[in-house]
Amino acid sequence: MTYLLFVIGLVALFLGGEYLVRGASSIARKFNLSPMVIGLTIVGFGTSAPELLVSVQAALEGQPAIAIGNVLGSNIANILLILGTSAAIAALMIPLSKIWRDLGFMLAATAMIWWMLLDGTVTRLEGAILVGGLIAFLVTAFLGGQVDAPENDPHPVSMPMALVETVGGLVALVVGARLLVDSSTELARAFGISEAVIGLTIVAVGTSLPELATSVIAAFRKQTEIAVGNVVGSNIFNIFSILGVTALITPIPVDPRFASLDMIWVAATAIGLTLTAIILKGIPRIAGFGLLAVYSVYVALMMT
Repeated sequence: MTYLLFVIGLVALFLGGEYLVRGASSIARKFNLSPMVIGLTIVGFGTSAPELLVSVQAALEGQPAIAIGNVLGSNIANILLILGTSAAIAALMIPLSKIWRDLGFMLAATAMIWWMLLDGTVTRLEGAILVGGLIAFLVTAFLGGQVDAPENDPHPVSMPMALVETVGGLVALVVGARLLVDSSTELARAFGISEAVIGLTIVAVGTSLPELATSVIAAFRKQTEIAVGNVVGSNIFNIFSILGVTALITPIPVDPRFASLDMIWVAATAIGLTLTAIILKGIPRIAGFGLLAVYSVYVALMMT
């Protein structure tokens, strides 16, 4: 039964990512929005919704380390693992003019949360500031994301069907990720793998499976803007929305290690992605393999 759930989880991830990318692309065309904006908003935020629920629940249950660690670890995995895997499959080359503003928001969000973590608590006021940053980002993204309507839509799809594909894809991604994490954990235990290793690998990667499946499928379909926008938008959403909303509900105590250790990795990956986009005009395949190598080092260090 466990093996069957594992296979069902994989299939759900594949189909969910496929339909999410297809539906999101149709919505972009219907509203004359660039695929980058859809990737940054609908796709990026949608694939991060499970992390929002996890973080809010963890904070309310007195487990603030999980709430913060979930966000920081996800941001690191999004860039190193997800963009690395996607770029290794197909180079993610994208004009800097399409992404510079969003990279700036990601860097600003990273700097803001690092500053907030330094005093040992993310307060309700700071949560409100983060949510304000999210609103500013959304307004800026949609105002700057209008494009000319295409003369011929190669794949005309009705708006209701596009919404069904998008929402259905998101649901399939969440269900598939849950089934895959649960079944993989059971299989790992059956083979005598320790809880620590399970937590650092299967569970950590599992929370990013929706983003991984979506970006990889977008890379296969040559939807470069959705693949990159998904990750950048997810990282922005993780900080502004997940930590912002969580702190509004209940102030979040901060373990000192987050500011002194984990934020270094979060900032380094965000800055590294920005420099790569500026210097190389995107993420070529060789850079994708490099990101995966760095992620391997990160996991190894976390396990020691």
